[in-house]
Amino acid sequence: MSTGPLLIIWHSRTGTSEQLAAAACEGAGEGARLLRACDTAPDDLLAAGGYLFCCPENLASMSGEMKEMFDRCFYPVLGRIEGRPYATVIAAGSDGEGAQRQLDRIATGWRLKRVTDPWIVKTDAQEPEEILAPKTVSDSERARAAELGAALAEGIAQGIF
Repeated sequence: MSTGPLLIIWHSRTGTSEQLAAAACEGAGEGARLLRACDTAPDDLLAAGGYLFCCPENLASMSGEMKEMFDRCFYPVLGRIEGRPYATVIAAGSDGEGAQRQLDRIATGWRLKRVTDPWIVKTDAQEPEEILAPKTVSDSERARAAELGAALAEGIAQGIF
């Protein structure tokens, strides 16, 4: 089992996932590393002790940039990160379940261990203008993300997961 840091991988179009990922990283302190999905490589995944995946749901799927990261990294790390902990944060207008299912299926393929319940942050954006507009995450959601990051980093550091 790796004892590396928590790796927080994110993608965001309108700011929700980015803000939540940053808050989780802040909560985790030195126990985390924050990377945008397009900048994540297999070696980053191999060096991590666990993962927090933060992305929006776009058209009932995880965002393309996050999916592309999984496409690039899936086979190079397959069989090499089994049993590591993971958690997810999905930003969605009203649902989020499609992206959540995709992430869980990929994590199952890697044989990762989910250590928290899925978290879907709903913005209630329904009209094109609302959907495309920049978002601001509430203080309570940022606080929850910071707590999640701290708990994941501590669980990895203590070998709890």
